[in-house]
Amino acid sequence: MSKSALGILVCLLLIIAATLLFTFSSTGVSSHLPVKNESGAGLSSASIPVVTVETVVIDHDQDKDGILDLEDMVQGARAYVNTKPRYKDAYYAGGYPPPKEGVCTDVIWQAFQAAGYDLKTMLDEDIKNNPLSYPRVAGQPDPNIDFRRVQNLHAFFKRQATELTLEVKPGDPENLKEWQGGDIVIFGHRVEHIAVVSDRRRPDGVPLLLHNAGPYATEADTLLRWSSPIIGHYRYPK
Repeated sequence: MSKSALGILVCLLLIIAATLLFTFSSTGVSSHLPVKNESGAGLSSASIPVVTVETVVIDHDQDKDGILDLEDMVQGARAYVNTKPRYKDAYYAGGYPPPKEGVCTDVIWQAFQAAGYDLKTMLDEDIKNNPLSYPRVAGQPDPNIDFRRVQNLHAFFKRQATELTLEVKPGDPENLKEWQGGDIVIFGHRVEHIAVVSDRRRPDGVPLLLHNAGPYATEADTLLRWSSPIIGHYRYPK
């Protein structure tokens, strides 16, 4: 091949490469969070339904600060999560961990505290009055740790809160209306977990979670991605 022919070939290849580059860059990349369907399979950006989900208002303001409880709980959980406490599972005299460390259950009492509820005192009292409802306690209450155990919180909410759907249907406004910011969601075995439902949602309406699964607390797209099934979904007050 002559030098002139080789030069023409190189120019053509450069033109083709530039054209392809322009084509891919002009299509852009979706800024939407990645979405999975109920089976866990990924969905293409073209198939993601963008929905608007109605906000349910529960007219109760425990601490009389002008902010209703569910919103207070979301704000409290988010404020705590934003301090980035690292995940550390430990036993503390007095029950409460130091500000910069904790586990999933610590997001819950922080959210309740922001709304004017002393979750530790409420749970300790319910254990005292209804010991058989708390198999995890096994008849030996320990106020230093009981309110920081997922199974105990599950028993408490099952008794004291409104029990809601366990189904999550991406793109279904009626189903997702049952998932409101400030709700509590609990996952079962093998990886027990508890979280506060966020008021922020994916484009298909599935809410994010405010939780601590390590290494630090986060607000993340976890509701349909946790490795254990949802076994509890509650709203407080009842």
